[in-house]
Amino acid sequence: MLKKHPKGLAFVFFTEMWERVGFYTLMAILVLYMDKTLGWSDSRKGDYYGLFLALCYFVPLFGGWIGDRVLGQLMTVRIGAVLMALGYVGLALSSKAQLTTFYAGLFLIAFGTGIFKVNQSVLVGNLYAGKPHLKDAGFNIFYMGVNVGAAIAPLLATYISVVYKSYNLSFWVCAAGLVIAVIVFQAGRKHLAGADNRLIARAASGRPEPPDKRVMDRGEERQRIAALMTLYVIVIFFWVAYYQNGFALTLFAERSTRIFRFLRPETYQFFGPFFILVLTPLLLSLFGRQNRKGKEPSTPVKIFFGMLIMSGSMVVMAAASLAGGNRDLNIMSPAWLIGTYFVVTLAEILISPMGQSFVSKVAPPRFAGVMMGGWFAAIAAGSYGSGLMGKAYSRFAHHHYFLLLTGLLAVSAVLVLVFLKKLKRFAA
Repeated sequence: MLKKHPKGLAFVFFTEMWERVGFYTLMAILVLYMDKTLGWSDSRKGDYYGLFLALCYFVPLFGGWIGDRVLGQLMTVRIGAVLMALGYVGLALSSKAQLTTFYAGLFLIAFGTGIFKVNQSVLVGNLYAGKPHLKDAGFNIFYMGVNVGAAIAPLLATYISVVYKSYNLSFWVCAAGLVIAVIVFQAGRKHLAGADNRLIARAASGRPEPPDKRVMDRGEERQRIAALMTLYVIVIFFWVAYYQNGFALTLFAERSTRIFRFLRPETYQFFGPFFILVLTPLLLSLFGRQNRKGKEPSTPVKIFFGMLIMSGSMVVMAAASLAGGNRDLNIMSPAWLIGTYFVVTLAEILISPMGQSFVSKVAPPRFAGVMMGGWFAAIAAGSYGSGLMGKAYSRFAHHHYFLLLTGLLAVSAVLVLVFLKKLKRFAA
């Protein structure tokens, strides 16, 4: 799979994998920690869950600028990883009587994640400066690295919860994951130096710019930015629904689904990344065959189908609620949640890596980091919205909750169709 791809991709892959082990271990247990250890209400949990995620994905606007104009991608990624490691140590030291380190830890993780992720994505895009036809596939492979880590994380969290009965120990494991991420990243720096915008600018002084880095007409820049802003607004609805995995779906697992020794509420987040690892090679193969025949759907069309499929996942949860989940008794089969994660995964593959690839293709070169930050800012808005919605999870019937999400996603799919011509213009 990697034979035709740049060598630096493997190092970004494994750096991202270990960072995601930390992040998704946190996502598997954060709401449970606030519920079981801190004793917070659903409303308070929703506030902090939404704010934390929003900060994780809003900071990339700043992180993109820092990477592009000040420190470069390599240095910014390293700083982000160190901040996250310190944040996980803060969570590990926290308790109901020691909330200061909890708040500080969440802030450091959110800020570190924000500057780390956007610059990782910029590095991936820049690695394909000479191979633009492989960029979609490159982002899909990179996204598999995300999901190898995301698959390991809930299994680790489940094992630690069952054997050691400690959420705090899981936070220490998160910190260890970041240390490994830094080591891997440092090992690959010579293969990544050519993808750092600051180093590229220094090396290119006095030489003509390559075609993909050409100076664009200001009118074209504005049109490209407008196309990206349109996409950012639309995908907010997707992320509102997607990040129910750490809130509404986790609470449904805890309160409505049968619990087994090694299939606990924190375990279910394993299934999303697991399905991504299974399905991504199949979809890459399918798109590869279509590409050879000249029939591969454009990136915006893939995003449209992703929105429709995500809407279907919320229909599954509405049906599960009507079948007994509304009662908040541990009586529901795990198959409902596992099936939901399967459908969510299909949508995620078509939207998350494809969206990053789209931004990398369309963004004006001199704003590459900032515009990738805009993608993450859209995730910030959606993730904060997921927390705001989560505050109402217990206030009305769960099937109404999931049907509302279904409607939001259907609207977003219609909006993609409305703006499809505008989005496709620069997606080649």
